[in-house]
Amino acid sequence: MFTPHTDQETSEMLEAVGVKDMAELFTAIPQKHRFPELHLPPALSEMEVMAEMENYAQANESTKDLISFLGAGAYNHYSPAAVDMLLRRGEFYTAYTPYQPEISQGTLQAIFEYQSLISALTGMEASNASHYDGATAAAEAVVMAYQNFRGKRDKVILSPSLHPQYRATIRTYTQGHADLQISGDKLSTKDSPDSLLSLVDLDTAIVIVQYPDFFGRMYDYTDFIAKVHASGALVAVAVNPMALSLFKTPGEMGADIVIGEGQPLGLPLSFGGPYLGIFATRKEYIRKISGRLVGETTDSRGNRAYVLTLTAREQHIRREKATSNICSNQGLLALAATLYLSLLGKDGLKKVGELNYHKAHYAAEKIANIPGYALASDAPFFNEFTVRCPGNAAEIAAHLLEHGIIAGYPLGSDYPDRSDQLLVAVTEMNSREEIDILCETLAEGHHD
Repeated sequence: MFTPHTDQETSEMLEAVGVKDMAELFTAIPQKHRFPELHLPPALSEMEVMAEMENYAQANESTKDLISFLGAGAYNHYSPAAVDMLLRRGEFYTAYTPYQPEISQGTLQAIFEYQSLISALTGMEASNASHYDGATAAAEAVVMAYQNFRGKRDKVILSPSLHPQYRATIRTYTQGHADLQISGDKLSTKDSPDSLLSLVDLDTAIVIVQYPDFFGRMYDYTDFIAKVHASGALVAVAVNPMALSLFKTPGEMGADIVIGEGQPLGLPLSFGGPYLGIFATRKEYIRKISGRLVGETTDSRGNRAYVLTLTAREQHIRREKATSNICSNQGLLALAATLYLSLLGKDGLKKVGELNYHKAHYAAEKIANIPGYALASDAPFFNEFTVRCPGNAAEIAAHLLEHGIIAGYPLGSDYPDRSDQLLVAVTEMNSREEIDILCETLAEGHHD
């Protein structure tokens, strides 16, 4: 263990606070709990520790070991080797908040490029950089809407087809706002988004929908957004950014805020994180945006330069004026997304989107032809769709796992009325052979 202080320094500090020794610092703790005897195992050498940790790691199964059709917010995409190589450069890997622009131009430019790419992808005018994940970005959208109306509108409407983790995180974030009312997510998930309109009134601050929704369905929200705007409320659209390579952007639909999980943009699955929260909005709301914002300017010599600007977080402005107290930032992961999008370019991203779309539709057609199986919806979808199974979906998924296949996400744990349904995701990483193996195993399991 590394102890940074010498005995003399420790004595000086103890004398300064008026105690004789370290033990006196813990007198508030009951005697029997102060210095318990720790029954630790014998010390190990570095080589032995490495062997033990590798043994633990082998208990994990990943997409390298299993055929995976699991999505539900995190997707198995291919990331070019150059992304990781560039990401691990020391200049980026050790960088933190770029408070001093004169020595942080590289980091600031990378963040600026990220903002520009996300704005173009979502069809919005401004993007921050960034949030911890899609769920916290959704919660920050609620906070921003509440602040935008200065607390005069206290109603938040969540689509029941919004990711369950997003809805849970929003409730956690806002539990301190006693006057905030959250509704909508108890409506039927089988209804169209228009069912939410009956809840919209003059007290509504924001309505949040998802595109594609949690069940994979694609809806054009243009008319829906116009109707919500008629009441003066804001609309946030949670996106799968990969779908925006092919489909109409939320910006084109008239959305006020776009949020989403940036994991599909070159980030590994990593057993659930860390991920990247996308947050983009219209220029008129830019002063209410939470998190970090980088702007382009010129220095005293007239050269292009980048700086932090319009930052409404409490570290930069008076706490009572802040719209968010978010402190750190997923800067390294935002850089990964920037590298991924830059390396693929517009055409490359579209090509990946097309592979996802066509492979998913091939899989959906084959599964729907298996006796006892059917698609749960006839709505358009991108790379994820819901399958109605002949029995309990969790049991079917467990059966396929025994055959080395993660069949998808059983919906019963989040939606009890959908216990017979499986959410299946297909990406460019799934070969035709893997899709055929999935279908054969599903058919065999049903036959058994």
